[in-house]
Amino acid sequence: MITPVIQSTVRQSSASDASAPTAAMLVLADGTVLQGQAFGALGTAIGEVVFNTGMTGYQEVMTDPSYSGQLVTFTYPELGNTGVNHHDQEADHPHVKGVIARQLSPVTSNWRAEGDLQSWLNQHGVVGIQGIDTRALVRHLREGGAINGAISSDGTAPAALLEQVKAAPSMQGLNLAAVVSTTTPYDWNTPCGASFDARLQPALDRPYRVVAIDFGIKRAILERLVAHGCQLTVLPSSASLAEVLALEPEGVFLSNGPGDPAAVTSGIALAKALLLQPELPIFGICLGHQILGLALGGTTFKLGYGHRGLNHPCGGGGNVEITSQNHGFAINADSLPAERVAITHRNLNDQTVAALALRHQPVFGVQYHPEASPGPHDADHHFARFTALMAARR
Repeated sequence: MITPVIQSTVRQSSASDASAPTAAMLVLADGTVLQGQAFGALGTAIGEVVFNTGMTGYQEVMTDPSYSGQLVTFTYPELGNTGVNHHDQEADHPHVKGVIARQLSPVTSNWRAEGDLQSWLNQHGVVGIQGIDTRALVRHLREGGAINGAISSDGTAPAALLEQVKAAPSMQGLNLAAVVSTTTPYDWNTPCGASFDARLQPALDRPYRVVAIDFGIKRAILERLVAHGCQLTVLPSSASLAEVLALEPEGVFLSNGPGDPAAVTSGIALAKALLLQPELPIFGICLGHQILGLALGGTTFKLGYGHRGLNHPCGGGGNVEITSQNHGFAINADSLPAERVAITHRNLNDQTVAALALRHQPVFGVQYHPEASPGPHDADHHFARFTALMAARR
């Protein structure tokens, strides 16, 4: 297992920095250098350069722990229009290492805004670069694949940055779930804080006791589970079978998260042990789905440039869901034991595994993010599917 070391050296910008734009550059491991202007904090951040095709939801993306260790390119040409607010945060702070944009909006205009993006990134020490041709960058990433890179606005020479980028570890082999996971258990019984969310459902008289394993869990996923009638205890990614069963769960949830699923050895071992509890409902999302696949004897592989956006079609059995996705790895379909596992959904863009279910146990996983934060609500029914399994067990 490779030790997760993603480098970042930043400083907060001051009022004097606003008088003139500070030059910034993006240096890729293949030697590509793009010039632009800095925003957010000033400094250098090194990580994997990826792109997200969503037209909205930039704050949810930046605070999603699944983006830990990454420099995210937003394909939508303007960033920051709607500002930031605490309801849209998926964690206490951003998890992206850096942000790449065509243009930062000079104006914040939204009734929910509590601040502007520039100040928020500066406060949290997140480096950004704007003023580059993000269309050309995305084409480059699509053709060559996701690649390590550096955003720098502190005057470091391109040659020195290139050496640092080449020395940075690949995402393949990184157990970043261990970095972002909670270190102590906690309870979560709060539904979605956004009062305009029409999907909220009334709580049950007897909520389902669910243990959620935190590999990098999003708040919106916790909120959706509560909205569907679950009472949650969240455990670290290193949790043991004994710790899970001591809570007498009616179901176990395996969360989303960053990094290489094959490197999350403790999570895979836990999933294998949980699968030996034949009546226990288990639900995995994204990294949790991949960990389920690995626990079932499958293998995973790194996608060329990943799936990150809000409009990925997935389907099976004549039904199609438009889904929100954020992952750089996928399960090898041929590696799953067909006598035990059914592939219920495929990504209709490239036919990769989008969901699986066990044929004789109440266990399933989905590769995408059904909580839709951000994204469409097509897949929200998977939470009801999980609670239905627990209701049947009762």
